[in-house]
Parts: sequence; C-alpha cells; structure tokens
Amino acid sequence: MRTNRSPTVQLTAAALLCVALSGCVIAPARPYYVDEGPVAVAPPPPRYEVIGVAPVFGQVWINGFWGWSGGRHAWNGGHWEAPRPGHRWVPHEWRQEGRGWRLHQGYWGRQ
Repeated sequence: MRTNRSPTVQLTAAALLCVALSGCVIAPARPYYVDEGPVAVAPPPPRYEVIGVAPVFGQVWINGFWGWSGGRHAWNGGHWEAPRPGHRWVPHEWRQEGRGWRLHQGYWGRQ
C-alpha cells in the first residue's frame, strides 16, 4: 500500500535540495579568441586591475589584456585560475608585425 507524503516532508526535501545546489558555482565563459590577423591600431596601455584574495587557496592571477572585437580593442578582465603542475603562464602579448599589430594568445607553457 502506498502512502502520500505530507507537505512537510515535501517542503523539507525541497529545502534540502536548494541547500545542496546552492554550493554550485556558475562562472561566465572566458572570451573566445579568434585570430583575425594583424590590426592597424596599437593596443592601449593595460588597465589597472584590483587583485583581491584568491577565491581558492593556491590559484594564480592571470592578468587582463586588450583583445580585438567588433573592429576595436576590448578589455578582457583578469581572473583567477588553478595552476597547472609543471607549467607557467605565458601572458597575452601584442606584437608589431609589419604595418599592423597581432595578438598572441596567452597559454600555459612547460617549465
């Protein structure tokens, strides 16, 4: 014989589910990088960013950089990231190539 659960049991179960899911973190996706080739405009100087305390012990700060989007330079803010064993972060870099500038994407390189 089946018994119906009381509203109190259902509310308790719903509350426990909400508590369990509240620990989930949804972070925005990092900007997608597309190499559009050299651009004619040099990037502006880097922006000053306030670097707070790492959200997780041991994470490293990846500096923001000027990207190229919609025909103009667009700032991509820095973020915290877990380090990769045996690697070091090589930052994004704009290099002058001929008459234009090209963004070389940052990456984790082997030490």
